[in-house]
Amino acid sequence: MNSIVLVSAVLSSLAVGVLGAYGICVSMFRIFRIHAKQVAAERQARAAMAATQVVEG
Repeated sequence: MNSIVLVSAVLSSLAVGVLGAYGICVSMFRIFRIHAKQVAAERQARAAMAATQVVEG
């Protein structure tokens, strides 16, 4: 009986750890996606500004 409780406790602890790691990974990928969009928008703005300076200059 004790071994069943021990195995159940180990498996539940493992499941909580896996779910926690999954949540961290998903949130980090969301942060990376937001960052990548911001960097792309900044590059586009710089390219547009450089293009207008070349045309005006």
